[in-house]
Parts: sequence; C-alpha cells; structure tokens
Amino acid sequence: MTRNYPRTRKDDQVDDFHGTPVHDPYRWLEQPANTPEVRAWIEAQNEITRDYFEGDMATGRIRTRLRELWDFPKFSVPNRRGGRYFQMRNSGLQNQNVLYVMEDPRDEGRVLLDPNTFSDAGRIAINMWSVRPDGKTIAYATSEGGSDWITWRFRDIVTGEDLPDRLEWVKFSYATWHPDSSGVFYQRFPEPSGDRLTTTNEAPRVVFHRLGTEQDQDELVYERPEEPEWMFHTFRSDDDRYLLMYISRSTEPRNLLYFREMDGSEWRPIVSEFANEVLVLGNDSDTFYLQTDEGEGRGKVVSVRLDRPEEWQEIVPESEHLLHAGTMLQDEFLLLYQEHATHRLRRIGTDGQERGEVQLPGLGSVAGLDCEREHDEAFFTYTSFIEPTTPYRFDLRTGETERLTEVVVDFDASRYEVQQEFATSKDGTRVPYFRIARKGLELNGGNPALLYGYGGFNISLTPSFSPSRLAWLEEGGVLAVANLRGGGEYGRDWHEAGTLERKQNVFDDFIACAEHLIETGVTRSNKLAIQGGSNGGLLVGACMIQRPDLFGAVNAQVGVLDMLRYHLFTVGSRWASDFGRADNPEHFPFLHAYSPLHNVEDGTCYPSLLITTGDHDDRVVPAHSFKFAARMQEAQGCDDPILLRVETRAGHGMGKPTEAIIEEHAQIYSFFLRELGVAHAGPERAATRG
Repeated sequence: MTRNYPRTRKDDQVDDFHGTPVHDPYRWLEQPANTPEVRAWIEAQNEITRDYFEGDMATGRIRTRLRELWDFPKFSVPNRRGGRYFQMRNSGLQNQNVLYVMEDPRDEGRVLLDPNTFSDAGRIAINMWSVRPDGKTIAYATSEGGSDWITWRFRDIVTGEDLPDRLEWVKFSYATWHPDSSGVFYQRFPEPSGDRLTTTNEAPRVVFHRLGTEQDQDELVYERPEEPEWMFHTFRSDDDRYLLMYISRSTEPRNLLYFREMDGSEWRPIVSEFANEVLVLGNDSDTFYLQTDEGEGRGKVVSVRLDRPEEWQEIVPESEHLLHAGTMLQDEFLLLYQEHATHRLRRIGTDGQERGEVQLPGLGSVAGLDCEREHDEAFFTYTSFIEPTTPYRFDLRTGETERLTEVVVDFDASRYEVQQEFATSKDGTRVPYFRIARKGLELNGGNPALLYGYGGFNISLTPSFSPSRLAWLEEGGVLAVANLRGGGEYGRDWHEAGTLERKQNVFDDFIACAEHLIETGVTRSNKLAIQGGSNGGLLVGACMIQRPDLFGAVNAQVGVLDMLRYHLFTVGSRWASDFGRADNPEHFPFLHAYSPLHNVEDGTCYPSLLITTGDHDDRVVPAHSFKFAARMQEAQGCDDPILLRVETRAGHGMGKPTEAIIEEHAQIYSFFLRELGVAHAGPERAATRG
C-alpha cells in the first residue's frame, strides 16, 4: 500500500565540511520539540503511527500479557547506610519504584519515598539518593519526564518531612555528605541560557551546600573553566579524612583522581593524566587501593601512598578475564570478573592471597555490589535472561550467600534455554552472542528472531532479565543479544577496536551475528528483526542502511543518527572519544561514511522501520530521530512502513512510567510480528505457559 506520510518541509541548508558540501534540508527539526511547527509535525507523525496500530489484535494481546508478566514484586540491592537499610521496590505495576527503609535487610520496612505520589501521570522518578552519615536525613534526586536534569531535595528519615532546601541545575552528580552531616558536595551546571533540553551543558563546578541555606550561597569547591567539558564526581575516603574527586572529560574510561583534606582547600593529584581508568576501592590511612586498567586493559588492583602517588604496588595482577567491578569488605577485596559476558565474584585479601569465591546461583550477571567496609556483610543482585533480578546477602563470617527475597514471575523458564554462540566478523574476529529460545527449537529458518546490540562506550551486555522479552519468547520468537566490539566484554582493546575510525567493526560484528543466525537455520532475512537504543540506535540505523537486504524489521530507539552534528547538543560532545567529531578533518570522512542520516539512498527498499523517541530526551535529542524519519520517508522505495513514535513527556528511558513502557513494547513487538509475517502466535504462548 502507498503510505501518505506527513509533509515535511525541506530547506536549502548546506554546510561545508572541510571542502565537502553536505545538505541538511531538515535542520529546522532541530528546534525544541515544543516549537509550534515541530509540535504540529510530531502530532502528524504520531497520528500515522496510531493509525497503524489501531485495532491491531496482536498489540492488545501482547499488552495484556505484558501486564501479567510485569506484575511481580521487584527489589534492588539493599544498601546499609547510617545504621539502617534502604531498598528500592516495586509491587508490580507501580509506575515508579518506591524507596523503603528497614532495620534489617529481611524486614518489610516502611515507605520513605514514593514518587508515584509526586505527580498524577507518574512521570517523576527518584534518580539517586544519599544518606547522611548520622542517618537522620536522606538527600534524594528526582527527574521529571525522563530528563537528565535532576533536583536534589532533603527528607527527615524519622518524620518523613522534607526540608526546604532545593538544588537545581544538576546533572550526572551524586550528593556527597560531609562527615559532620552539615551539607553535601555536588556538581552543578550554569543555568541554561536557551532551551534546557537542547542547549549544550558545559563548565560545571563542584560546590558545597550547607543545609538550611539558599543554593546561591553554596561554596565553590572546584572548577576548571578552561576545560568546559570536564565533569566531576566527589566521594569520601573510608576514614572520612579525605574528599576525593574523579575528573572525566568524556565517556572514555580514562579519568583523573584528586584528593584534599576534607576541610582543606588544596587539591592534589593521585592520577594526573588521562591515561587509564582508575577507581578507588578503599584506603587504610594514607594508603589507597585502586582498581585500574593500566597494562593490557583487563584490570588489576594496586596500592599507592599519597606521598608517593607515582609508585604503584601491584596486589592483584591482571588475569585472562576482565575485572568488571570491585569493593572492599574489611580486609579483603570482592572482585567481580567477567568471563565471556558472565560473572564470577572472587575474594582476595589485601595481601593478594585468594580466599575463594562468593557462590552465585548460576551463569548470569551480578549488579549493584555494595557494602560499607567496616561491616561484615555485602549485598548484590543476580539475574539471567530467564531468571528475575533477585537480591542476595553475603556473610563475611560464614562465607555463605543468602537469597533475601523469593521472586516469582508468571513464566515457565524451564521451557527455554540460553546458549552462547560465536559468529565470525568480516576481519576474522570471533564475536559472541547469546541465543535465548524455547527448547527443541527447529532450525528450519522459519523462526521470527530479534537481534539486539549496543557496541559502544565500554558497556558490556551481560545476561539480564526483561519481562518484555519474555512476551517475545512466548510469541514464538528467538532472542539474540550480541557482544560487539566497542563494548567492554573483553577489556580495553575490545572497546577501542570499535571506536573512531574503527567504528565500522561494530556494524560488521552485528551483521556477522545476523548472518550466523541465518546460516545456522535459526531464521531468515525476512523473519529477522533488529533493535538497539541510543548508541544501539546508531548501530541498527547504520546496519539497516548498509544491508537493507538482511533484515525484515528494525526498531531504532532514541538513536544517535546524525553523526555530523551530535556533538552540538547537551552532553553530546563527551561522546567524541568513541565517535570523533565532524569538525575534525581527520574524523569527518569516517563519520560521513557511516552516518545513517547521510547515507540513505533514494529509491532503495529499506526494511520496515519503527523509530521511537521521547520529546524530553536531553541525552540524545529527538532531532536525530525526527530528521532520520523525514529522510527515510522521503527515500523509501517500497511500501514497507517508516513510522515515528514520539512519547510525550518522556526522555532517554530513565523514569518512564511502567504503563508507558508496557504500551511501547506492546507496539514494538506487534510491529515486528506483523512486518515479519507472523500472523498468529497465541498457540505457542499457551503451550509455553502450560
């Protein structure tokens, strides 16, 4: 059928990139989403998308099933702070998670913060929180509509009453309490002079807010105006003697590390060059224990004295596997290692001697590893693709782990299996991916399959539980999750092999996984869907443009799709360590070569495409999705649909209400089923549920 897409105005905008003219006819769609012309265009696009899903039986069926799958209690890691335990929970279908306070990690506890009461629409979320050392007050950050902007507030833990203090114009910043509980250190940006959702965010400062004072009275702690892209994260040493600070200049895993006496003014470096990633695990007086990727990039633990910061003493050497995270519990390190994208948790003393492992339930992922050093317990969550996230307690005295909560989901996991496969990329690199499917899967090429990937910013895709993906499995679908270069699965070299001029490796890896699914009989091209978000939106956009013959349907979520201008909005310039920048003549050629927006060819039959974004996304501004949708609709050479779905009062993903998540996924999966030609999947679901 011929689709009547909304008319999109084209201008004569042409930019000169180092002698190469580049047309940008949809530049006007970069205006804020509330601009009248842009808003009218969004509404027209949403109307076309609503018409597509109107009356669709699969959407309704999946929506109903998603509500059932989502309706189970969810628990985060308990955190022990100030003599109490704190935990985020969700009873099942609550739009936002609720913060509880307990006297024991096994207690039912009481509600301390319920963001579902903050607004009627459930669009305000708790972003992070920090308990003051004496346990009397909690600082908590909220975000609205999915924006990265947060507001810090303060609540009396006993009475539940809020204090008058408010901290605005904050992004990407924890609140670090002073040991005397008088106030917090935090990073704030200048108030934007333009639209707060699109204006670049530069030159933050570290300031100290004393409780009971106005924000404009906050004391300057640190700033580097000559380095406007630097950002700062403060924290206290184990003994509360020192204030420490990480300094980053981009998303690359390299940072500086500074310290000062808690009430001093002179900052001194422990790490003074952006050469490696360095994380503080703990300290004994003036000796600090650091996790670093110095060397081959797989991670080790060293000690360093503050009076000789250039002299590092190795405690735990690099192993063949990636050191993913670590913490200290009394006199030992709890070190989380990543082996082929699954986790092991090792115990090693400060003398470097092995003390065994923390036993995990199986091959899956650990998250939220947390403890306070002086205690004898640590907490973490464990999950896999078909096992829900469950909190555990590790007892240092006994060496035993205890499951704190039984999490039951209306899903028969015994009917499914997870396998790890390896594809061979264009240059011969072995690329792992997980395949999740019903047991006894017929390898006849007829299975609808969904391939998901990310491939960037040193992020690892380890096994994780998603209620929405269960619905896809029950519909008879196969799920594949690819571990691509650019991610962090195998250390620094693996990450850097997917950056800058090597970014094409990421797309080649993903294409290789798709081809492997086809070659092994799992699926075929017209039954294969691909999905990715943010940097993963770039991934699926680029692969779709490069290999339109390989896929039947595509979902690009909040994607980075205009690689020539991404750095001009909000915090986009910090991504240049992975992407490069088009204003650099050495970077422009490779960016221009794969930028999805700039490589669409008129008249090509592209696979069915659903672009999803939010009008409040101030991480990857929605203009990326708007411009790409307009160009794809203009160029599409066949009747396969090009749809844009814009969620209102939604951002990059964090804080989206549960009901909105369910509705979005119901439409995404029904889009896949329709465009892959899967008319009826109900019997498979019924058989799966027994």
